[in-house]
Amino acid sequence: MYDEIAGLLKDGRKAVMVHGNADVDALGSAYALARLFPEADVFAPNGMDRVARTVAERLGITVLEECVLADYDKVAIVDTSSPEQLETDQPVPSDAVVIDHHVPTGRWDGRPALIDGSRVSCCEIVLDLYTHLGKVPDRDVGLALLAGMITDSGSFRFADPRLLRSFADVMGMCGIHMDEAMALTKAPESISERVAVLKSMESMKFDRIGQYLIATSLAGSFESSVCRALLDAGADVAFVCSQRDDSFRLSARATQEAVRKGLSLGSILADVGGETGTAGGGHDGAAGVSGIGDAEAMLHICKCRTMDFFRELKLTEGRRWEGIRS
Repeated sequence: MYDEIAGLLKDGRKAVMVHGNADVDALGSAYALARLFPEADVFAPNGMDRVARTVAERLGITVLEECVLADYDKVAIVDTSSPEQLETDQPVPSDAVVIDHHVPTGRWDGRPALIDGSRVSCCEIVLDLYTHLGKVPDRDVGLALLAGMITDSGSFRFADPRLLRSFADVMGMCGIHMDEAMALTKAPESISERVAVLKSMESMKFDRIGQYLIATSLAGSFESSVCRALLDAGADVAFVCSQRDDSFRLSARATQEAVRKGLSLGSILADVGGETGTAGGGHDGAAGVSGIGDAEAMLHICKCRTMDFFRELKLTEGRRWEGIRS
């Protein structure tokens, strides 16, 4: 499949697209792909998050927020589990190349794709493409790839052996020290982000199933930051949703302990998205869903699905304990 993807991206002018409010993994993947197949622009139709903007500025990466896809010979899409997450009114070409690491949603079926839901970051898959083609990333590309691996692994809290090996390989190939890579992703929180997190605590609610706590909150913005704050406050799972006119955007996060028990937020939100006609998906411990709908209703649906999981887990663990006692 690597050869097929390389053949499709070898020639012509390309646009490399990322999802709305793109994170560092999306930016690093897109930049590395654009550098691997030159004459390519990185296109973020709905902008980037705070850390991604900081990384782009520090590495001098040009990111377009407006462009006409019809002007390009080929379109590639990275780190995006469904067309809706691109958040653009432009039609996505049917032959667009997709490179992604989220739980497959089936929304890209029929397109040439490299999709591996078992990878912690999309940057790893793009690095594999470099390796397969016998190419070595330059230092700036290496830094962008490392930044994506750092952020999507939660500063290695969610890393697996493959990510750590890939990370070490890039450090060795590009002569990058750990402090350089870590410093690249450090961006001070803005006052508006801090205020948004504190305000969201006013609407925070939680439910308990056994030893597990599921927190929900409405936020005006910075949904993922609020999720992290709720996990730091003691929640096992956090759902945070914002409402903009008729549209909503929901972020979800879970602790690794909950994931190890079998929770998959990516699967839950993909199912919720399919049933509500919205776009949902992600990873076991981090996922999202967005579309037309009511924020409070979506929070309730996601919370109920997660509570059902923990109820079944509680019953299963109870039966296992009874079996041990007998």
